[in-house]
Amino acid sequence: MLDTIADRLVVPGYSKWGHRLRKRNWSDPEPDALRGATAVVTGASSGIGKAAAAGLARLGAEVVLAVRDGRKGEAARAEIVAAVPGATVLVRHCDLSDLDSVRRFAAETDRLDVLVHNAGVLPQERTVTADGHELTFATHVLGPLLLTDLLRPLLVASPDPRVVFVSSGGMYTQRLRADDPEYREGTYRGATAYARTKRMQVALVPLLTERYASDGIAVHGMHPGWADTPGVSGSLPGFHKLTRTFLRTAEEGADTIVWLAATSPRGGGFWHDRRERPAHVLPGTAEQPEDVAAFWRYCTEAAGLR
Repeated sequence: MLDTIADRLVVPGYSKWGHRLRKRNWSDPEPDALRGATAVVTGASSGIGKAAAAGLARLGAEVVLAVRDGRKGEAARAEIVAAVPGATVLVRHCDLSDLDSVRRFAAETDRLDVLVHNAGVLPQERTVTADGHELTFATHVLGPLLLTDLLRPLLVASPDPRVVFVSSGGMYTQRLRADDPEYREGTYRGATAYARTKRMQVALVPLLTERYASDGIAVHGMHPGWADTPGVSGSLPGFHKLTRTFLRTAEEGADTIVWLAATSPRGGGFWHDRRERPAHVLPGTAEQPEDVAAFWRYCTEAAGLR
């Protein structure tokens, strides 16, 4: 009951207090839970992505940091290896907003058990990628969708394949905008674009769960709560200044990512702090079947899925 109340009140549940309240009832995965597994984490050069990569490495996984900036990726790799002696950590270029970059990364990948979609952007003005798509939509939706589908054969070959979409609690404020997925209408706001596309990620989870049902691929969505990361301080300085005294650490934000990867509960759910949560809490945000169908048609065509 306390957990649910904290979740609905937002601040108690999303802050460091919520994590510390809940963790008293948790048990950690086995120390070698991911021994022999290969994990790819996108956007792993800092913040929650880097913390998730370190957590996966601690459990024995070989971790690939899929990053846009190789220099930052190498710095993150050095930090992880220093913190987890003996860890195998690789750095490879992948820009989720560039579909050709996604295709190259997938073509060069030869093994995969865990795929974590963490890469994120929050532009201050509407930006169009080389493929002609709005930047947050390309980075959070089209790139991850294409990458997952291209890596599907490798995931099928894994004994326990898992895909984790790192969404945001901000998605609760938005409905699925199947009518305007590229944010062409109205005044563009970066924070709104971010929340909209994070809602889209949550909408993808049941769709991909159904698509991969016969393959045994568990697809999860989650949100990390409010964590003190370079992305938050750089993109939302006002929010960071207001909330920094009770923000979580990046490691606390990444905990559920690592837990999902290590324990592999049933797919199709949306998680926060190791518990499945409702995908909607505000009136008027629930998806209608026709909107989901239109969204899926648009995404699969834009990403070039068969």
